[in-house]
Amino acid sequence: MRNAWSGWPWRREKGAAESPEDVREDSPLGRARDSLRALVEDPKLPAAVRDGLSEELGHVQAMLERLEEGHIHIALFGRVGVGKSALINALLRERRFSTSPLHGETRAPQSARWEERQAHERGAGGVFLIDTPGIDDIEGEARERMAREVGRRADLVLFVVDGDTSATEIQALRVLAEEHKPLLMVFNKVDRYTEAERAVLVEALTLRCRGLVASDRIVCSAAEPGPRIYIEIDASGRETETLRRADPQVQALREALWAVLESEGKALAALNATLFAGEVSDTISTRVLAIRRDLAAAVIRSYCLVKGVVVGLNPIPISDLLAAGAADLGLVLHLARIYGLPMGKAEAGRLIATIAAQMALVMGSVWAVHFLASAIKGGTAGLSTLVTGTTQGAVAYYSALVVGRAAQRYLAQGRSWGPLGPKRVVQEILDGLDRDSLLTEAREKISARLRGSSFA
Repeated sequence: MRNAWSGWPWRREKGAAESPEDVREDSPLGRARDSLRALVEDPKLPAAVRDGLSEELGHVQAMLERLEEGHIHIALFGRVGVGKSALINALLRERRFSTSPLHGETRAPQSARWEERQAHERGAGGVFLIDTPGIDDIEGEARERMAREVGRRADLVLFVVDGDTSATEIQALRVLAEEHKPLLMVFNKVDRYTEAERAVLVEALTLRCRGLVASDRIVCSAAEPGPRIYIEIDASGRETETLRRADPQVQALREALWAVLESEGKALAALNATLFAGEVSDTISTRVLAIRRDLAAAVIRSYCLVKGVVVGLNPIPISDLLAAGAADLGLVLHLARIYGLPMGKAEAGRLIATIAAQMALVMGSVWAVHFLASAIKGGTAGLSTLVTGTTQGAVAYYSALVVGRAAQRYLAQGRSWGPLGPKRVVQEILDGLDRDSLLTEAREKISARLRGSSFA
C-alpha cells in the first residue's frame, strides 16, 4: 500500500530558516537527529539489505529533514463525525477541509500549515495540522490502520470526542498511551449541551480516561456551532429574526496548543524523533535479519549445488575433495559479506575446519562413504561413474548445507557460537535436517546437471 503520509509536507520547504542552535550536538534534538542519521548512513548495511529497506529508510530520511527544519506535526485523531476537519478549519480561520453531515468525509490524511502568529512564535520552524480518517469507519479498516500510523508519527495528538467515550475510543487512547504519545483531549460540539450537561460529561471523561489523559489536558470546543436565531432591532424598533451560525469556539484550544508549543514544542519533536528512531531501528533490525536470512538461504543452496556438481564431475580421486574445500571457502566468505562481517581466507578456513571437525564426530560413517566414493570413482566408467559421481556429489551437497547453516548461525550471533558451542550447534543443525530426503533431492539435481555434461 502506498505510504499514507508520503504526500505530506514532511520534506524541507524551500527558503525555510535553519535553527542550528536548536539542534546542537548535546541537545535532545541533536541527539535525536544523530540517531536518525545513524540509521540512514549505517555503513554496515549491505547494498542488498539496504535495497530491501528502502521504504523504512525513506521514512527515516523524511523524519530527519523534518527534525532539522524544526517542524511540529499535530494530528487530529478520533471517531468518524466528531468534527476533526471542522476543528482544523476553525483553527486555520478558513474553510480549508471539506466537512459533511455524512460520516467518513475524510478518506485520507490531509495536512495544512498553521499560520497562526503565536504558534510560530512559540513553536518551531513550522506547525502542521493533520486531519485523519475516523478510527471506527465501518468500511475503513485500512483507514483506521492509517490513522493509527499517523498518530505514531505525529509529535502531538488532539484526540477529539463529542461526548462520553466509547470502547473504541478508550482502546485507541490505550494504543496512544503505549506509544508514549503526548495528547490533548478535545471535547468538541459542546454547544449541543447545557452547562450542567457539559460539566457532567467533562467529569465522566476525566474519570474514564484517568491514567490516559491528564485532567488539565481536556479542552472544550465548538468548531462548527449549530445555527441560532438572532433578533435584530432596527431604528424604528422593528424586530427581525435571522438564522445563522455562531462563531467557532476554539479559543481555549488555541491557548492550550500555544502553551504546549511554548513549554514543550522542541521537546515534543525530540521525543517523537527518538521514539520513531527506536521503532524504526527495531523494524530495520527485524527486516535486516529476515533479508540476511533469505539471502543466506539462497546463497547456501546455490553453493550446495555448485559443490555437488563440481565434486560429481571431477574424475580425479581426492582432488575433488580440494574442489569441495574451495566451494566451502567461497560459501563462508560470501555469507560473511551478507552479515556485514567480512573475514579473510585464513579465518574462513579455521571456521570451516571447526565445523568439519564437529561434523566428523557426528557423521563418521557418512564421511567414510564420501572418501570411498572418491577412491573408486576414477576406476569406473560409463553409468557407474555417473552413479558414484552423483552419490558423492549428493554427500557434498549435504555437507555444504551443514557448513553453510553452521557458518550462518556463527555469523548471525556476531562471530560467536553462543553458549551451546560449535558441537551442539552442528548437532542441532544435523538433527533438524531430513538426511534421506535431502540426499534424494541432491541426487536428482546433480544427476540432471551431470547428464547434461560430457562426463555423463
